[in-house]
Amino acid sequence: MSNFTAVFQLVRQRLMAPAIGNSARCYAVKPAAPAGKKKKLGKLGPIMEKKIIPVETDANKLVNYVCGSNYLKTGEDVKIKPDAEYPDWLWSLNTERIIPLDELDPNTKQYWRRLRKLALRRNNQLAKLKKF
Repeated sequence: MSNFTAVFQLVRQRLMAPAIGNSARCYAVKPAAPAGKKKKLGKLGPIMEKKIIPVETDANKLVNYVCGSNYLKTGEDVKIKPDAEYPDWLWSLNTERIIPLDELDPNTKQYWRRLRKLALRRNNQLAKLKKF
């Protein structure tokens, strides 16, 4: 019986040794990042870097065009037209300040929307102060 076990152990060593000795991992390799760009890692993953947007400095273009209105790769910005070509209501829009609630007419939708907005804001502030 000892002869049989010796042969069995010898065969087992010859069959198992190459598999154990040449154990190559077959895990996926992470792709190497380009040498110039290295992303910073934060607690939640890579941090987005801010893009620097070019600013228009040509005074003639700033006066005659709406800079930044062209979001396509081709084409040009919208050219500013004379004031006569725009509708009259455009010049009556309030661009100075927010009109207080006291000065608004209670018979308008704007008044009631503002009142509702202020009431919601007040209730939310009061809810923050409550302890449970």
